[in-house]
Amino acid sequence: MRKILLSLLTDWTRPSRDKPKRTPKREDGFTLVELMVVIVIIGLLATVVLINVLPSQDQAMTTKARADIATLEQAMEMYKLDNFTYPTGTDGLQALVAAPAGLTQPARYRPGGYVKNLPNDPWGRAYQIAVPGKSGDFDIYSLGADGAPGGEEDDADIYGSES
Repeated sequence: MRKILLSLLTDWTRPSRDKPKRTPKREDGFTLVELMVVIVIIGLLATVVLINVLPSQDQAMTTKARADIATLEQAMEMYKLDNFTYPTGTDGLQALVAAPAGLTQPARYRPGGYVKNLPNDPWGRAYQIAVPGKSGDFDIYSLGADGAPGGEEDDADIYGSES
């Protein structure tokens, strides 16, 4: 009896050689509909991000311009402390990097200049200087996003004396 039970158990647990094995059908990859849904979702998310980020970039560029102008104004004050006068309009901001030719006492000019190099405004243009300025000895300003005098909002000129 024991032999019969063992033979039945081994036959029952052993796969049959007569029946072909069925392999489950495999589905690899994604359908076109699934891919399109994912692409649409990514597009919507990108749109939301761009709508929220682009205005911040404009504000950041204006803030950077104000910070650069404040740095250049401080360098102008250091120039005046050493040389007893501000650079002339013809010397411009370049006088902060290298000693101008018309200095009365070139020995008083700080070795290495007052700034390492002149930065460009966030839109890639040089900062401007007006001597005398509207409300003082000089004005350092950027022409804004449009690069033309005047303008409104992002295109407005940026002066250091404004808060």
